[in-house]
Amino acid sequence: MDLKDQLKNLFPDHVPEESPKEEEKKSDIWLQDCPMICKYEKRKGKPITIIEGYTGADEDFKKLAKELKTRLSVGGSFKDDKIIIQGDYRDKIMEILVEKGFNVKRVGG
Repeated sequence: MDLKDQLKNLFPDHVPEESPKEEEKKSDIWLQDCPMICKYEKRKGKPITIIEGYTGADEDFKKLAKELKTRLSVGGSFKDDKIIIQGDYRDKIMEILVEKGFNVKRVGG
């Protein structure tokens, strides 16, 4: 006798609800067809990661920048339609963006 049978014996009037299937997580950020570019540079001897090529609204790109900075626990900024993250986090950033549904292209190194 499994657990479902035991529960039916305890609660004969109970009708089990159908559990809804987990829907894909829909992002409130506009997803584009062409890939975003994730590249690595050094400025004043310090490594930075630059994400560019987003064709949606600036507000969505700013939200994405804020989420990346909080998930990676690093500093950064949003300037000239580019997200600048302090440090070399290309792999982690690409994983996060692919998880959100973006196409990402790695440039440099």
